[in-house]
Amino acid sequence: MKEEGDVFKKFWDSFNKMDGHLHILEQRVPVELQMEYFKYSEQVRKGKAKPDLTDTDYMAFRESLSDPESTTDHKKYILSMLATSHQVKAYRMLEDYVQHPDDDVSNWAYMALMESRISLESELSDEKQIYISTGLGGKGEKLRFYVLMLSKDRKPFLEYQRKVIEREFAYYLPKADCEIERLTIAEQYVELVFLIPVRVDIKMTLDQVINECNQYGDFLSDIFTITNVKELTPQEVADIINKDGNNKTSH
Repeated sequence: MKEEGDVFKKFWDSFNKMDGHLHILEQRVPVELQMEYFKYSEQVRKGKAKPDLTDTDYMAFRESLSDPESTTDHKKYILSMLATSHQVKAYRMLEDYVQHPDDDVSNWAYMALMESRISLESELSDEKQIYISTGLGGKGEKLRFYVLMLSKDRKPFLEYQRKVIEREFAYYLPKADCEIERLTIAEQYVELVFLIPVRVDIKMTLDQVINECNQYGDFLSDIFTITNVKELTPQEVADIINKDGNNKTSH
């Protein structure tokens, strides 16, 4: 999505005003599945006949999770039961399971582990627990973003310009405590996947590194596309380039 400066400012101001322990979902879990998980988890919580799980429950759950004949729906139910139990033993069981989860419920297991961790810390600590999840996930207290930057007037990058981009991004972003995971320089655009601390202004950071590059020839557009939902496909990138080329004043 293309964002205006004031939207970015409001977004980051909201993080700076947060007072509590941040929990960031590290795995890349599709937003649609996250929403499905939360709705399902709430139903499980409301439908519980008893608050605590017994040793018999844990034994049955462990057997079911290791049984290749268990259905996906049944495993989802077990994982959500563990996540909503508020018990340390359930958290440990989830922690073990996510080390080698079944492919069909791996994302569900990550969500369950996060929910269990937050509920336990809420009970054991007076500190407010804040949960942050995006489609691209994060690490520690950093969020992962995908950024698409186009060349000025869609002109192909020259070889020296490619070297400038590589050098300036590698130099400047780590100074802002960012971690570059992928920097792809194509003929007319740059794709960046990176981690940035939640309390660092992402627009200001990107504006500065683009300005640094443009001191060597003004070849990068200062309008960029950024999202934390998913990485754009080659077709989506092509559509943006074509649209931008037909409408140079669009934001």
